[in-house]
Amino acid sequence: MAESQKLLLRVYIAPDIAHKMTLSTRPSTVEELITVIKEKFRPRLDFDFNLQYEDPDFGGQLCFLTDISELPEKAVLKVHRSETDAGSASTSDTEILPYAPERLQSWPDVFPVPQFSYDVEHSLNGGNMAYQNSGKFLKLTKGQKHDILENMAKAMHSFKAYPSDKEVAKAAEALISKHPCLTEPGSQCGWYGWKTSLKFKMGNFRTKLSRSGCEEVAVNSGKRSKNNPESESPHSNIKRARRAEVNYLPNFPKGESAESLEQQRLQIVEEVSKTERSLGLIERLMQSTFALRRKQIVVDNPSQAVKEFLEKWPALRLESQIAAEFHRITNISLKNKFYAELDNHTPRLIAVYRQKAARTGKAAEALRSICSAYDLTDHYDINNRRTVALRALPVYFREDDSVFFKMWNVGFYTSQLNFNVNYLIMLMKFSNAFQTEELDEPDIADSAVALVSMVNGES
Repeated sequence: MAESQKLLLRVYIAPDIAHKMTLSTRPSTVEELITVIKEKFRPRLDFDFNLQYEDPDFGGQLCFLTDISELPEKAVLKVHRSETDAGSASTSDTEILPYAPERLQSWPDVFPVPQFSYDVEHSLNGGNMAYQNSGKFLKLTKGQKHDILENMAKAMHSFKAYPSDKEVAKAAEALISKHPCLTEPGSQCGWYGWKTSLKFKMGNFRTKLSRSGCEEVAVNSGKRSKNNPESESPHSNIKRARRAEVNYLPNFPKGESAESLEQQRLQIVEEVSKTERSLGLIERLMQSTFALRRKQIVVDNPSQAVKEFLEKWPALRLESQIAAEFHRITNISLKNKFYAELDNHTPRLIAVYRQKAARTGKAAEALRSICSAYDLTDHYDINNRRTVALRALPVYFREDDSVFFKMWNVGFYTSQLNFNVNYLIMLMKFSNAFQTEELDEPDIADSAVALVSMVNGES
């Protein structure tokens, strides 16, 4: 390809943040392209990174860009943090924290049975063949069963420290499905005894982790025992993940203490108070202090008011950090998840709105107005469909939406930043989060959660 060739790029600087770039000439090297991108999006990309691109020769799969001539005229690029840049904020889908998180995903739909020791796997392979040929069950030695339970407990803990009864049952069922020779004769389901053994093994495994200093389970230690008969019951007030939390109570990063992380927290407060903030620095500090925040929420003061917590952690008033914190806890992209679920339900919601709009009453009249306005727009525009789905929802339920829905007339500010004026963005903010005059933000100081529609006053 000629080096003077024009390039049209879509650059993903984060998993859910993409920007278009047009280069009049093709850079001579990959390093030169990285420099151009880094300067374009500084300080957001204030760290070392490589570039991945969607290779059309392999069905759009991501490949690392090593030769600039391989880059098509129109290309999708993804920033990938360099392995050597351990201190920077990660931009990949799985590298959420600058230190290794304890978990990267929640409990799977199908439990993956782990690999056991060589001798146990050898016995299981032979046992499975014998079961398939003659229906004979495998009789395990005490050491073999211990190895199976130990490895299963480690695999279960990699997803959740306190799995529910149903989840343990799924793990036991998966074990028998992969190794049918372990089926229990006389058992209706074939795995009930394994489920009971796994529950006891998980309890023993948590005890070992607690003694080793694992915060997630150590927080529940020191309860009623022979030495502490007056303490509360060991089965009461268990602090554990109850919903979608993947990283519930991680340990502090290696080499860090509560005192050193507190110094980083104060640095965050100072940086957020500046007029010109370094978002890259805030991101890195918020990543490294994640374990301290979780400790304050789960252990130190769980009844602490949101307003008091935000005074300590003002960066959580920023939209980007709200999404980032959600990602740190659940390993799920907040915006991607929200929009995916919204898009899934939008066709049915619009159909329900039209059905009710055909009736009589104030709610029906308001829905007719919204549907009429929607009919004048481009139905192929996903943003228009999202807008009507959200805007009509409180009307359908006859709820007051004056505090929830806000209009932001951004005028010239919008055209300068190339915002899409028809785009409805979800901003989750907390009370007293902004001084709108200084930050050019919509007036949502009194809203816990708000949907802000940006409109251009000049159009």
